[in-house]
Amino acid sequence: MVSAPHRVLIAKPGLDGHDRGAKVIVRALRDAGFEVIYTGIRQTPEMIVQAAMQEDVEAVGLSLLSGAHMTLFPAVAALLKKKGLKHVLVFGGGIIPDEDVPRLKKRGVDEVFGPGTPTTAIVEYLQKRLNEKA
Repeated sequence: MVSAPHRVLIAKPGLDGHDRGAKVIVRALRDAGFEVIYTGIRQTPEMIVQAAMQEDVEAVGLSLLSGAHMTLFPAVAALLKKKGLKHVLVFGGGIIPDEDVPRLKKRGVDEVFGPGTPTTAIVEYLQKRLNEKA
């Protein structure tokens, strides 16, 4: 039996309009065999969670450069849980100070990738985590 590819949603929450990094991740994940849905820029947490529900994804990746990560990332994680999507893995990236990473992890974000993280590291992380959940 051939297994279906892992489904991942990539989103840009808040007012951050810089999406080059998110698009690089989308392409890297697609090239690695993931099925990727990209929501585009300026998404609310509610819009992101609605898309995750509609697309039946296994993971949600959030990209943010504006500094609102401590508000927006946990809001997405909490809404996913509230909607019964506790199994959906949440990961993030962007300009996020190292001291904020442990606090984000306590608030439902599984992993955070900073600038310069090789795309291969993100692909390997998702393959490992999503295969563990399967």
